[in-house]
Amino acid sequence: MSLLGVENLWVKFPTRQGVFDAVRGVSFSLGQERLGIVGESGSGKSMTGRAILRLIRNPGIVEADHINLEGKNLLDMSERAMRDVRGKQISMVMQDPKFSLNPVTTVGAQIIEAYRQHNRVSKAEAHKKALEMLEAVSIRDPERVMRAYPHEVSGGMGQRIMIAMMLIPDPKILIADEPTSALDVSVQRQVLNIMDGLVKERGMGLIFISHDLNLVSEFCDRVLIMYSGRIVEVCDADKLHEAKHPYTRGLLDSLPRLDQEETHLSVLNRDPAWSDTESVRG
Repeated sequence: MSLLGVENLWVKFPTRQGVFDAVRGVSFSLGQERLGIVGESGSGKSMTGRAILRLIRNPGIVEADHINLEGKNLLDMSERAMRDVRGKQISMVMQDPKFSLNPVTTVGAQIIEAYRQHNRVSKAEAHKKALEMLEAVSIRDPERVMRAYPHEVSGGMGQRIMIAMMLIPDPKILIADEPTSALDVSVQRQVLNIMDGLVKERGMGLIFISHDLNLVSEFCDRVLIMYSGRIVEVCDADKLHEAKHPYTRGLLDSLPRLDQEETHLSVLNRDPAWSDTESVRG
């Protein structure tokens, strides 16, 4: 079942040198699956996620044939209607989520606010729901964490708090923009397991944006590889290391390997023709 359909998405920014195309003709669909989007910094990954939620600020321009959420085109909605979509139907965990928390408000107050924004419930009921959500993301002593301020929690706990806040309205889709990039390997794995469990239990769609090809190949179902604002290749995640496009091969070859000695890592040699090819459908 398709939850989201994006057709011919462009994100443009006017500059003194002319219009810069950050995302160029991207098309893909998302079902009840874990969809990875990978590429170098500046390839358009984060812009794609933000454009779906219409979070590109002026003077940025978002254009598309459609961005359909279960048959409804988000581009046709008013800003007021989009506020109901954000959080309730599509949530987004930004890069380094801990710094998205309000530093002068307790963790509990922020989670409760996120829940009551889309649900007409009492504070007591919202408080109970917030505790349940913190327990769902494996936070011990949730009552203590509810009373804490963001600076009083660790980086890994901050990530889990933000995931809890984004999932408490029970959205259909979660967009996670490198949510584990600032974490050590053990905490990273724990956060991924939490996200994976919640996605499976709720039948959600997940867009997982990352630059880590090994992580995406293990965690996701499908992968879109982006270069210069376009999708250059689409792979099943478990077959990512069999990718054919020279850009994807270059990224894979530049990764360090633990199973064999290497005197130096390969350098990615870019071909200008990659930027001119049409975007592949994801």
